[in-house]
Amino acid sequence: MEKYKRIFVIVLDSLGIGAMPDAPKFGDNRVDTFGHILEKMGTLEIPNLKKLGMLNLHTAGKMEAVQKPVGRYMRLAEASNGKDTMTGHWEMMGIKTEKPFQTFTDTGFPPELIAELEKQCGKRVIGNKSASGTEIIEELGEEEINTGAMIVYTSADSVLQICGNEETFDLENLYRCCKIAREITMKDEWRVGRVIARPYIGKKKGEFKRTSNRHDYALKPSGLTALNALKDNGLDVIGVGKINDIFCGEGITETHRSESSVHGMEQTIEICKKEFHGLCFVNLVDFDALWGHRRNVEGYGKEIEKFDKNLGVLLEELKNDDLLIITADHGNDPTYTGTDHTREYVPFIAYAKSMGDGGALENKDTFAVIGATVVDNFGVAMPEGTIGSSILEKLL
Repeated sequence: MEKYKRIFVIVLDSLGIGAMPDAPKFGDNRVDTFGHILEKMGTLEIPNLKKLGMLNLHTAGKMEAVQKPVGRYMRLAEASNGKDTMTGHWEMMGIKTEKPFQTFTDTGFPPELIAELEKQCGKRVIGNKSASGTEIIEELGEEEINTGAMIVYTSADSVLQICGNEETFDLENLYRCCKIAREITMKDEWRVGRVIARPYIGKKKGEFKRTSNRHDYALKPSGLTALNALKDNGLDVIGVGKINDIFCGEGITETHRSESSVHGMEQTIEICKKEFHGLCFVNLVDFDALWGHRRNVEGYGKEIEKFDKNLGVLLEELKNDDLLIITADHGNDPTYTGTDHTREYVPFIAYAKSMGDGGALENKDTFAVIGATVVDNFGVAMPEGTIGSSILEKLL
């Protein structure tokens, strides 16, 4: 018999809580996303995360833990070989990734890939380097508009991104080119995790602005996940933010695209007010995309505060048979060198109004406890070949 009718899993994209032992192998030494933000800012206005036990789990700066947290919390280590969005989310739902996705941060994409992309899309490629999305539009937007070329760039992630001006490129044509890029990069040697359409508007430098018509073309998960198990057994699986893109729609019954992390929490609050039976899986990407990659400590800290404010609203809306889990998919220390994700432990904080006393749980060596716990609650079996074991009995 299920304990919870609804489970909310909210991913604070990139909010790591300290370096894993193997972090140096990933080029990450003494990284600590949350801890270093606290050290730099001193304090954050996060009363709801605080009462749930976030500062009992990990603290720094001038902030102190509470004596009686209402949530149950632990550290999760990543079992997969990677530190990217897809690897982290897939592992939460039971997939262990052994072979990391390809990155082209230092060199750009190989000439053979670009030539094939130009041939199939019918457009000349400009850019082909690692760059900030807003900066490369400022640099090359006018050329793209005036010549009909196509801006292609990458980042520290395993990603190929294509910019297109909505007035001169046309959204459908941009999406067509991204689908072509997705097929081309299925090759093992060019295997990137995501191809992203990055539309923008404006006619000249200083006026360019990205729109909310972004679309991600991810690889399908390498196997069945907890989401498939839930959907196949008639349960609701509601994705908020880029969850649907990360899983290529696999196992999703309803999806809500978010314009920002604040909007994503507002959507989650509205979903909480409605009836459903199953999982609401939320990704809040601005922590990572706007602040972590751009190494903006203050912006990251303010984003955590914005989340905490809406978290307070969500906590009030939760019903007695709801379970809330807050976690992350990797780190992205805004005080570290470069622009890449960082290999870190992530928080696991669980709360339900019907739960007994809060406190620490035993740390786990995989994110997959999340998916395993969710399906266990609903009396569903994890798909064959997945990893992770349930900790449901610890959350009652």
